[in-house]
Amino acid sequence: MENDQKRPDKLPNCAQTTDLAPSFRAQAYDPIDKEIKEVSLEDYRGKWVILFFYSSDFTFV
Repeated sequence: MENDQKRPDKLPNCAQTTDLAPSFRAQAYDPIDKEIKEVSLEDYRGKWVILFFYSSDFTFV
């Protein structure tokens, strides 16, 4: 079955793989030190980063 729907090259308000992430600071769990720390995207400049966002009911699974 062929999909007849046309897909635009860019969807409005959607991040693309080539887009730079905006600078931010946030709290994150550090599994090495086993504590919550403040991190900044600037801490990872020049490195590959996966940004994983999850709602406030995150349960360390």
